[in-house]
Amino acid sequence: MESEVAKLKTARDAFVSQWGALGSQWGINRTMAQIHALLMTTNDPLTTDEVMDELEISRGNAHMNLKELVAWGLIRVVVKKGERREFFEAEKDVWQIFTIVARERKKREIEPALTILNRCAEETRGMQSQEGKAFHHQMRELEDFVGFASKMSDKVSSMKHGLALQLATKLFS
Repeated sequence: MESEVAKLKTARDAFVSQWGALGSQWGINRTMAQIHALLMTTNDPLTTDEVMDELEISRGNAHMNLKELVAWGLIRVVVKKGERREFFEAEKDVWQIFTIVARERKKREIEPALTILNRCAEETRGMQSQEGKAFHHQMRELEDFVGFASKMSDKVSSMKHGLALQLATKLFS
């Protein structure tokens, strides 16, 4: 019979692997997502060396991705008295993770898209050809929709978890 420690390791490995695969869906690379998953599922903060050993990655890869996760706000550096090494722990509150990812995706994806849509619409304003008018109209429609979706995302992510769930239940029931 498999021990509890072995079962936990198997389950954690499966989660870390799947979370890594999902990472590209929310704008981060596989290794960054795997590090996040590992730190989310450990009770104690880990060092860079422990992350490297657990995920079998290089020091440079671990260091670069830990630094980026700290910049996103998904993990934080923990100082332990008498230790020279840095330790890392993940944000574990699921709603907080969602709001951080939503904020970062907006900054990296939505805002640049809105900028391009606005610029394209402005550059084609006043065009007289049928194609130019259609392009301008399409850019404004897309800009309006992406702007609306961005504002809705901001509203939802700024809500308290329970209120957001109540709203979602009403909308999707």
